[in-house]
This record gives sequence, C-alpha cells and structure tokens, in this order.
Amino acid sequence: MKMSIGQIIEIIYLDKAGKITQRKIEVNGIREGRIRAACLTTGAPRVFLASSILSWQPVTEERHA
Repeated sequence: MKMSIGQIIEIIYLDKAGKITQRKIEVNGIREGRIRAACLTTGAPRVFLASSILSWQPVTEERHA
C-alpha cells in the first residue's frame, strides 16, 4: 500500500520520547522521509518521520456533512 497526498490514514507512531500514539491524519506532503499532515485529533499541522510510523492503514469510514 502506498499513501498519497490528501489521503486520510490512521497511524501508530513512536515519538521522540519513546511514547506510542495512535492518531488519524490527513497527508499534505511526503518528502525525504517526512510526512507533513494535519492531525485530525488536534487539528494541528504536524510532521511525522516515516521511519517512526510503526503501522498505518487508510481510513475507509464515510464522512458526513
């Protein structure tokens, strides 16, 4: 599976402090091992290291207006 810009995915992430978190993000850019995204939990822009993403999957639930 390949992630793409605009895609909403759910990730399991290992942060710098060694804490494992799970979150949904919307991918805004992918370059040089970094993923720019909007965290859908906090609404904040974030940058994730691809090497620190332990697992990811596309979100398939429907969005309601």
